[in-house]
Amino acid sequence: MTLVQISTGVIFLIAAILFVVGLHQMRTPASARRGNLISAAGMVASVGATLVYSIISSRGGTFGWIALVLGIALGASFGIIRARRVKMTAIPQLVSVFNAVGGGAAAAIAIADFLTRTATVRLPLSSSIPIILDVIIGSVSLSGSLIAAGKLQGILPGKPIQFPGSRVVNILVVIVALGAGVLAILVPRSTLLLLIVLVAALLFGVLMVLPIGGADAPVVVSLLNALTGLAVAMAGFVIDNQAMVIAGALVGSAGTILTLQMAKAMNRSVGSIMLGGFGTWDAGATSVTTDADTANVRQVTADDVGIQLAYAQHVIVVPGYGLAAAQAQHEVAELAKLLTDHGVDVKYAIHPVAGRMPGHMNVLLAEANVPYTQMLQLEDANPAFDACDVALVIGANDVTNPAARRAGNPVSGMPILDVDHAKSIVVIKRSMSPGYASIPNELFTNPRTGMLFDDAKKGLSDITAAVKEYATA
Repeated sequence: MTLVQISTGVIFLIAAILFVVGLHQMRTPASARRGNLISAAGMVASVGATLVYSIISSRGGTFGWIALVLGIALGASFGIIRARRVKMTAIPQLVSVFNAVGGGAAAAIAIADFLTRTATVRLPLSSSIPIILDVIIGSVSLSGSLIAAGKLQGILPGKPIQFPGSRVVNILVVIVALGAGVLAILVPRSTLLLLIVLVAALLFGVLMVLPIGGADAPVVVSLLNALTGLAVAMAGFVIDNQAMVIAGALVGSAGTILTLQMAKAMNRSVGSIMLGGFGTWDAGATSVTTDADTANVRQVTADDVGIQLAYAQHVIVVPGYGLAAAQAQHEVAELAKLLTDHGVDVKYAIHPVAGRMPGHMNVLLAEANVPYTQMLQLEDANPAFDACDVALVIGANDVTNPAARRAGNPVSGMPILDVDHAKSIVVIKRSMSPGYASIPNELFTNPRTGMLFDDAKKGLSDITAAVKEYATA
């Protein structure tokens, strides 16, 4: 082993340590930014070491280096520009696009390595198995992430898209992909078999995500992120790059754990995601809100809400996607600061799947400089509702529906925020329309609930003005 190889291995080890430390720092919002920077430093070190090793080893050739430089320039430019310009409401689809790029790049590495092998020789299992797994996992991540991004962006319908026999087709596609993959491992190099594996995996990624409803997007984004990590790890095995193996394994394992947590929070099974039909209800759900449903709705004004908040002692804000859609995070932060300055205890109750991606609400509130200490996760928030004077729900729907405590409906068994335990409830919403579960929210007809029908940004601004008036009276 040469000095260059030893030095590169040491840098990879340091990068791996930075990845682990960075990931550990990301476990809480307070240290997540620092963890992200530490992980980025590890990635810069590993990429730099790889480039230096390739230069010293004279690998790649002129065309390869030109392609590499252009790829780095284009990729870095796109990433920086899009990340700086993206709106908070569009971050989920940007993450999906990044997932797609990662999965596709990993699959491309395996395909390129496969095509450079000798055609008349059966590949060793140490090479063929990672190659086939990389192509399958990376391709599923690529096509699935693109479909997810299209749904989140509104290019494709956000509702579940199914056709008769879709689950059977999914199973057949999986069988074809696995069968062709096994044959590609056992026989001499066959471009046709690899092509079949590639097409089947891409098709399965599409078929897997199409039946998924928008409310289940956080679980899907997390799952696709885990698949991308696994694909990168497989690519590391293909080209014998330890940094890729470690980084991919960390992303894959963290994404898998998060997926299981997200699925639990939605009362779903990961198997139902993979087989399609995830986010739908077999018994059929109605999106119609009848007169009987709205008969007991109590409508309030911003002044009414301002009075309640001005004289409350404990207030819990429940943010949802409606807050992100209205880009009202700064308005809610201003209201919370006003209340806090007047001695009101303000907390935020964050449901694991509120928004369109894991941690969406945390990121949204952090952008408005909401203190991390005010953000309560589900298990900490629910006991706090018993002593809450006013629960202010902003754009959240299914995650607050008490119907989840009963069997026989689309949200049955789903862990929810116990908003109905608060002494008084205020819901800011444009209308009585149901959430993605397509059933009325029983919280809206609770006798202690007041409905403020308004855009979240305008409603919060009006409430803030009312609080100022009553607090200084």
